[in-house]
Amino acid sequence: MKRNTVLLLLACISIAALDSCSKKKEDTASPVTRIIATGPPVETQAANTTYPPAFSGQTRIGSTQTTSAFKATVITSGLASPWGIAVLPDGRLLVTEKAGKMRIVSEEGVIGNALSGIPAVNPSRQGGLLGVCIDPQFATNRMVYWTFSEAVSGGNITAVAKGRLSNDETAIESDEVIYRSNTPNSSDLHYGSRIVFDASGNLFVSIGERSVLQTRPLAQSVSSSLGKVIRITTNGQPASGNPVFSGTGALPELYSIGHRNPQGLAIHPQTGELWQGEHGPRGGDEINRILPGNNYGWPVITYGIEYTGEAIGDAIQQKSGMQQPVYYWDPVVSPSGMVFYKGSRIPEWQNNLFIGALSGQHIVRLVIENNVVVAEERLLENENQRFRDITQAPDGALYAITDGGKLYHIDK
Repeated sequence: MKRNTVLLLLACISIAALDSCSKKKEDTASPVTRIIATGPPVETQAANTTYPPAFSGQTRIGSTQTTSAFKATVITSGLASPWGIAVLPDGRLLVTEKAGKMRIVSEEGVIGNALSGIPAVNPSRQGGLLGVCIDPQFATNRMVYWTFSEAVSGGNITAVAKGRLSNDETAIESDEVIYRSNTPNSSDLHYGSRIVFDASGNLFVSIGERSVLQTRPLAQSVSSSLGKVIRITTNGQPASGNPVFSGTGALPELYSIGHRNPQGLAIHPQTGELWQGEHGPRGGDEINRILPGNNYGWPVITYGIEYTGEAIGDAIQQKSGMQQPVYYWDPVVSPSGMVFYKGSRIPEWQNNLFIGALSGQHIVRLVIENNVVVAEERLLENENQRFRDITQAPDGALYAITDGGKLYHIDK
């Protein structure tokens, strides 16, 4: 009885307001009004640290289980290290492969030839052809946008490009690099890198801090695009209405700062706000609600430690002016691409956040109420796959890709 009482209390979360940057919109959460979690936390392994969470339910929330019948089907296993996936208006899928190829895949799993016209990528280690999305007006303009790692003078960068899918669907025409991160480094790690449209037709892009100790502090530098979420126009210019960061040489494209390796971006279907997932070090993977102008703390605050086991910085998890994650994992699950579920095919999934977990080898389902995680579920654990990205088709089905080359169709 005591255990059940504790679980119910964890699910009925009431948290204190989270710290926010001065003179910026606060990132706070309202008390949850209904109980969702019905079981113990899904994580049973010991944490890497003894760091306490900032509020109850910030990690290891109680579990839930989908009651609706659903089916996950592998429609192809023939992709080569796919990284990003987007759905075309007719339900077919546009998939990027890490080595630098972009392909169209039918709903039945037939893989098309690689499209020509993609600029060269640096596929070393964590680099390659990465996130992809299509223009909201794709039906009339056929425009595609993607991110990739590019070798330039001075090292490697995260770059953003666009091009038009040809009428015969064999090529990307008039390809153009519209944005390049401004701090090259020889590291071939932590590029980010997802790309999504906001409601006003601008692009959010996540950029990693490149992992090495030399570049890690740049996540806090407003003159560097590393460790940031940026917001740009479809021509690569800073979007109108971006927050203004104080500091010498502050970049006008910055939307939020203080990120490590953000591989997930998704727009909440009700609020229109941006949510983000990022890899922590050893512990401290995060889900963040991204509000303009806010600082999310890396590497000053973190719930993780170095891979060697040493503390990071001053080993602090909270600091005034730096945002707390809505949720974090320790040990890590390595969150990658993510999407909010919309539609009524599986009603209990409505507005839930689905995240591909790499090291966790499952799909995370987070039930969120009033910007607070109230329950967690692990899906497809028995598949033993590193889930790299997940998206939703117009008919309501979910599609997920794995590092092993599989493409899953998930529906009732």
